[in-house]
Amino acid sequence: MGKKLKALAGSLTENQLALTVKDSAQQIWLAGLGAFAKAQEEGGKVFDALVREGETIQARTRKMTDEKIAVVAGKAAGTWDRLEQVFEDRVARALGSLGVPSKKDIDKLSRRVAELTAVVQGLSERKTAPKLAAKPVAKAAVAKVAKPTVKAAAKKPVAAKVAPSVTPADVLKTIAKSNK
Repeated sequence: MGKKLKALAGSLTENQLALTVKDSAQQIWLAGLGAFAKAQEEGGKVFDALVREGETIQARTRKMTDEKIAVVAGKAAGTWDRLEQVFEDRVARALGSLGVPSKKDIDKLSRRVAELTAVVQGLSERKTAPKLAAKPVAKAAVAKVAKPTVKAAAKKPVAAKVAPSVTPADVLKTIAKSNK
């Protein structure tokens, strides 16, 4: 390296060459110190600027990530809904093939039972209504003839006959007969 410097310096003496190298090294050293001082002075500002830029980039990244997650979550929810519907359909078909009634069938039967119960009660009220109406008239006629006594007041009133209650089994038998 020394030979290259001598070749470059050409006619300069060794002392002059050493002085030139020394001056150059000192200038490089001073430039480095200046750069270091400038970096320290401006470093806080640069650091703050870098932090602000990092926060901005992080906010944008978070927003984009949240949007992507929302899209993926929406697709996943749709997939789960379709899977759930397929499962429900298959279970319903399996139960139907085993002869297990569906909720719709049970609701239909319940409505029919309620209708038939209302009809039966209406019919039984029509049959007992004339008998009940006749008995109070007869009692009123007897009351005019004979004075009531304490013993007569203590007697229990005669209860009207009530039609037997209808059970679901009776209704199902009736439906089976009407469907034949």
